Amino acid sequence: MRQTTERDYAKEFAALAEILEKTGGNAQALRNPKIASLVIHKNRVLGLNALPGLEMEVEPLPEGVKVHVAAKPFLVLENPVHLCFGVLPKEGVQRIISTFEIGEGARVSFLAHCSFPNAEKVQHIMEAKIHVGEGATMEYNEVHYHGPFGGVEVLPTAQIHVEKGGKYLTEFKLVQGRVGVLALDYDVHLGPEAVAELVTKLYGKGNDRVRIREALQLEGPYARGLVKSRIVLQDQAEAEFTGEAVGIGPYSRGHIDCTEILRGAEAKASAVPKLVVVDEQAKLTHEAAIGSIDRKELETLMARGLTEEEAVETVVRGLLR
Repeated sequence: MRQTTERDYAKEFAALAEILEKTGGNAQALRNPKIASLVIHKNRVLGLNALPGLEMEVEPLPEGVKVHVAAKPFLVLENPVHLCFGVLPKEGVQRIISTFEIGEGARVSFLAHCSFPNAEKVQHIMEAKIHVGEGATMEYNEVHYHGPFGGVEVLPTAQIHVEKGGKYLTEFKLVQGRVGVLALDYDVHLGPEAVAELVTKLYGKGNDRVRIREALQLEGPYARGLVKSRIVLQDQAEAEFTGEAVGIGPYSRGHIDCTEILRGAEAKASAVPKLVVVDEQAKLTHEAAIGSIDRKELETLMARGLTEEEAVETVVRGLLR
């Protein structure tokens, strides 16, 4: 077997950086010594830049890596931490086992880009354990770029714990290329006055299969949580969304919000809210909408000179923006 050379590393880094630019990211951030970053192709670390107060440790695995990220108490980073994961060949497995420890009062944001441009048989497994300390804020925005073949299986799971007054804000976005198979499973545990917002945006095509489960455990008094999904499906794509909220703490508040748009008669969607109130002073709500694009909305856009297809794309882009 040919050994991986420095030249191979440079080519892989350049390819991932190019995709990052295509998805609206800033590839220069990966080379900026003032911005924390981590670049991993399969199980190889192509770049790692930590900053004072932010620890990033990586341990290679046969088919992936273990990543440990720790922010010291009251650390405030001016720029987001850039994380770049990917598999460039047609086949492969990448398993990311990660832990995030955000210290008390710290404020840290992450921009994660996951790229699988040529995937025909690729499995991407994410297993995360996240702890947000008292009064701390963690933002995690994850953008996926998939090729046109639908050969990606994405399996992210996360256990998130947010202490008193902490905030966890995340967005998972997969709108470029075929989804393939996605099975997302997140559990969030919120302490007193803690806040969580989970947003998912997906565009399924072909025979893509999507299964999402996001659950809020509102354990502390005055804890607040929002689960919001925006899903567009066309062709024979199918999606199943389950949003859960358990109101345990007094005066806790939780809301589940799901909108799914179908383009074509063969796409299928379902939305299942599961609300459980343990404390009578907790309040949980949900809303769901599944169907085609509103005809009046299309006619309004077409009256402004757009074709029907252009009008549909405008509505879809607005929903997924």
